Amino acid sequence: MFSLHRMSFRQMLLIGFLSIAGLLAAASLGGLLTLERLTMQSREAVVRAARMSGEVQQLGDRGVSMERAARQYAVLEDQALRRRFEEDADDAERVLELLRAQGLTSAPLVAWKRKLDEIRALMDSPRALPANARKRETELMTRFRELGGLTGGLAEDVRRHAETSNRVLQDKLENGRVLLGQQVLGAIAVAALLSLVFGIFLTRPLRRLERAIAGLGENRLDDRIEIPGPADLRSLGQRLDWLRLRLAELDADKARFLRHVSHELKTPLAALREGTALLEDEVAGPLNDKQKEVARILRDNTAVLQRQIEDLLRFNAAAFEARDLKPQRTELMSLIQGTIDHQRLQWQARGLQVRLSGGPLEAEVDPAKIAAAVGNLLSNAIRFAPPGGHVDIDLARQGGQLTIDLRDDGPGVAPADQARIFEPFYRGERQPDDALKGTGIGLSIVTEYIAAHGGHIDLLPADQGAHFRITLPCAHTPRSLKSLNA
Repeated sequence: MFSLHRMSFRQMLLIGFLSIAGLLAAASLGGLLTLERLTMQSREAVVRAARMSGEVQQLGDRGVSMERAARQYAVLEDQALRRRFEEDADDAERVLELLRAQGLTSAPLVAWKRKLDEIRALMDSPRALPANARKRETELMTRFRELGGLTGGLAEDVRRHAETSNRVLQDKLENGRVLLGQQVLGAIAVAALLSLVFGIFLTRPLRRLERAIAGLGENRLDDRIEIPGPADLRSLGQRLDWLRLRLAELDADKARFLRHVSHELKTPLAALREGTALLEDEVAGPLNDKQKEVARILRDNTAVLQRQIEDLLRFNAAAFEARDLKPQRTELMSLIQGTIDHQRLQWQARGLQVRLSGGPLEAEVDPAKIAAAVGNLLSNAIRFAPPGGHVDIDLARQGGQLTIDLRDDGPGVAPADQARIFEPFYRGERQPDDALKGTGIGLSIVTEYIAAHGGHIDLLPADQGAHFRITLPCAHTPRSLKSLNA
């Protein structure tokens, strides 16, 4: 059984174009045929009117010729004149039949034929006395005058017949024009409807395909990919779903690898730290200055290595925790204020001023994950802001969304780093000189937590420093909240 879903995208696109083109072509062809038919009818009407006028003129000429032959015959009684009269009369009767065949009104034609019969009867009457001859000639003249009048009436009938035909033709032309306009408008409407139907049917799977590819790029691997529509697009959707499953497997393998490597490294690292501590405590014997320097270097590097391993574990845990949201109605102003207070020692040690502005707002969020996301951004700002600088956090509601803006007056993000700043383990080129190098996972953890809430984080242009904005959906203003001091 024929099914649209078995067709390819190219075949459906071709069918759509051919359907629309065929519809418009049919309307155009119908209009052309209508115009051609009306043109032929107009041409035929003109030819018929000219022919009828010529036949009436011919009938008038035959009447004049008959009158001349009849009057001469009435005087001379010459049979040759009578034969000439009969020939003209036969021609006149043939012309009458032609006029009748072309639709001329029959009554004038019957009157003309009757008048011709009366003239024949007069010509057949005997002329015994001169008085009878004069009377017959007078009656013949009278009949021929009446015949001439009937011929003039026929000419007027022909003219009226031509006018009637022209009016009928004009009415047909007007009706044809209206019908053609309706057909064209109907064809355009149906073509537009077909275009809309084919457009929706063909672009809907393309939009879903675009969303599926974007989901793969954003590492949303939990949703199954199904692309409805033509066969080739459905096949492509199946291949994308296979790719999704494969990426999910690779992501799980990566997570397991990170967990195993991190845990496997922690045991020898702990032994290394304990051994270094024993050396520094001179348990194995006294150390000279160079040996103490080596022990210090070992201690510092084992601390850095331990911190990096812990960051790896934290990032791996964050990827899983982001999918396990525990949303509850949370007042965000006090939540962010608590995050600022939690890092008070760090920003006060650098002489920074952290300012929180905005009104009390509620949202259905996981408070621990939102606090962690804001805390990571604040930690980065404290790390990059110059001593004595400012960090500004602004909470606002825009339509159905809630925004959290964080600005600092540090060096900002280099243009070359802006496209990759949210990638895990990526560190930008602008690093503070007086701080330890980070692992580059803080912003990626923020991205995971915010995306799990259906929001997004963006790096916005700034004249100085960095400007990050968190956007969360479905923010709500509380009905009754006490004012909070930042």
